[in-house]
Amino acid sequence: MPGTCPKRGVRTIAHIPDGVLSTPILITGAVVTSSLLAVAVRRLDFERIPQAAVLSAAFFIASLVSVPVGPSSVHLILNGLMGVVLGWAAVPAILVALLMQAVFFGYGGLLVLGVNSMNIALPALICGALLGPALRRSNGRASLFWGAASGALGVVLTGILVSLSLGFSSPDFLPAAKVVLATYAPLMIAEAAVTGFTLGFILKVAPELIRLQE
Repeated sequence: MPGTCPKRGVRTIAHIPDGVLSTPILITGAVVTSSLLAVAVRRLDFERIPQAAVLSAAFFIASLVSVPVGPSSVHLILNGLMGVVLGWAAVPAILVALLMQAVFFGYGGLLVLGVNSMNIALPALICGALLGPALRRSNGRASLFWGAASGALGVVLTGILVSLSLGFSSPDFLPAAKVVLATYAPLMIAEAAVTGFTLGFILKVAPELIRLQE
């Protein structure tokens, strides 16, 4: 992914493997993710559990399907979608999916689980907080726009966090960090389209799934 050290090669996006990041970055990721999870558990809405399970499974499957792009490969992240629909419930949903991917398929790793979760869950919360209210008040083309903006913003923020995780771990990773940002550009377009149409469809057939947070 973009984000692995040169000796280990470039693998899938947003899954930084064990043995790459420095100890301070690993500790920071673990602390941030633990804090987000503690808040999410306290604010957990039990009506959100079925939706969280479905979107966690969708995230689990989507991020296993990678498309080669240059020296790397990309996959859907769906954190913008999860943030808008689930709110704080997106944190445990993302964490569980990443844990299962690390255990069963070796994507990422257990030591770096906190950083990988932070890099995906924090943008999800930001998307939900910044764009969720506008999306819930929108209809028609406006809902497509705000949904697409949420998908694109989630990808951009994840790309920035992954790049920062690498760059602050070691100057040797700066070239890989630049590859990360370049690789996220086509993904941003695809994610915007998928998230926009998905949220637009949900608002038409089951708007309560999104407007339940109001």
